[in-house]
Amino acid sequence: MTLHRCTTPFTRVLRFAYFASLIALLVACASPAPSAPAFAPFVLVTQDPNASPTPTPFQPSGAIDSVIPSFTPEPPTATPTLTQTAIPASSTPTTVSAATVAPPPSAGTASRTNYILYATLDFTAHTLDVEETVRYYNNTGIALSDIVLSIQPNLYGNAFLLNSITQDNTALTTYTLDGQRLTLNLSQPLQPNSATTLNLKFNLNIPAKSSGEIFGYDFNQINLVDWYPFVVPYINGWVLHDPSSFGEHLVYDASDVELNLKTDSGVVVAASAPSEQNGDWTRYRLYGARTFALSASNEFLVSESTVGSVVIRSYYFDGYQAANDGFLVIAGEAVSTFEANFAPYPYQSLAIVQADIHDGQEYDGLVMLATDFYAQYSGGARNNLATIGVHEIAHQWWYGLVGSDQAIEPWLDEALSTYSERIFYENNYPGNISWWWQFRVDFFKPAGFVDMPVYNAGSQRQYVNAVYLNGAHFIDELRERVGYGNFAKFLKTYAERYSRGHATPENFFALLRETINIDISDLTARYFSTQY
Repeated sequence: MTLHRCTTPFTRVLRFAYFASLIALLVACASPAPSAPAFAPFVLVTQDPNASPTPTPFQPSGAIDSVIPSFTPEPPTATPTLTQTAIPASSTPTTVSAATVAPPPSAGTASRTNYILYATLDFTAHTLDVEETVRYYNNTGIALSDIVLSIQPNLYGNAFLLNSITQDNTALTTYTLDGQRLTLNLSQPLQPNSATTLNLKFNLNIPAKSSGEIFGYDFNQINLVDWYPFVVPYINGWVLHDPSSFGEHLVYDASDVELNLKTDSGVVVAASAPSEQNGDWTRYRLYGARTFALSASNEFLVSESTVGSVVIRSYYFDGYQAANDGFLVIAGEAVSTFEANFAPYPYQSLAIVQADIHDGQEYDGLVMLATDFYAQYSGGARNNLATIGVHEIAHQWWYGLVGSDQAIEPWLDEALSTYSERIFYENNYPGNISWWWQFRVDFFKPAGFVDMPVYNAGSQRQYVNAVYLNGAHFIDELRERVGYGNFAKFLKTYAERYSRGHATPENFFALLRETINIDISDLTARYFSTQY
């Protein structure tokens, strides 16, 4: 578990010692908002703040370095432009002009659910006042008598207060809010291929962030993840799984999000999309995403780079500039590598956020990385900041672009994202491939069926070993069996066919048989509990 970063050197030393012991344990085992204007639809996927972060396990820095000779990588072929921007407390976040950002190719898809939010964040009081408009399109093929929304903040005591709901400008009183589930009972069925507009007004009393949590505040940072009500997918019924003690339980449709935000002067906001001014509001627009995440701090420093048209902006704290600068280069290499091997980067920007969390966590257009990784960093690409940071960036494709059921079929995004680390190293630091296998995967002696749901594992270690690490071995053997060129073609086709949609294991293997006619039944028999 990541320590809260403190401003005093003595406290930092104590916290670092405390966190080191935990690493060892891991290795061993309020005015109403104005009416929201209409805006063109978008598409995307979300993550669970309630459960523990995606367990991307790490070990003490250097544990394998004593075995594998050190390797000095060659300079990258295309080093991103790096600019250092120390933002004083009185300044406002850097903005990107909308005119400089190429519109996403999928913008304007009329049948995607879209969300427009006007939110006022009181950073000091830890409150958020929100008016949310949801335009929901019934693409289920059947008439709906109810609509189910996920409300993750309602799992945190008195964090969520619902003030009102309307449907098509008429007050809606026939609803139930039970834990994470808000069920709206419609007065008339919503017919297939029709749409309805929901308006919700609510307040968040942002909770103090406890150990293992991401959602909430600590002494210098507020993380807002899975913070607004969203309509869950309808796949033979509304899909809203129970929370799990580890892994993620949420499933998301792709959607378009517009957030208009006000907050205190001097607060810097890291967000899933670039910012632009909209009158008195700062506006963020995200197309084709699963969710929209924010992190706000009055101590953030910011630096940025660009890879093609993608702006990568890194938010970090004083004392961690060397780690920030080193990883910003690696992040640019990762985006470039994955664009070449998978598909164009799905969003307009990428925010990298230092946070006091366990390890790493992905959201659309934003990743969070543990402060401890920054503290461990001593240069190069042989470290947790590099491996896990690259893993979370890979999730922009395997979770964001291609959605899946994170609770029942987590290997589809986690095994692919873990193996994407290997693809990153072979393209940028090929001398580190053996180190990566030993440090990241084989050190933990992976075993277990790759298709393990989050609910079937007896421990987080067992879950990670099966889904992430044995999953990486399965994909590596698959790649060797079918050939590197064929596998690259398969991944690109997979990303294109299921872009902004949901993929299942049946889809994965059917496409594999379609694109590569080869028998892999012995592989699936060894690695999977179910034969596809």
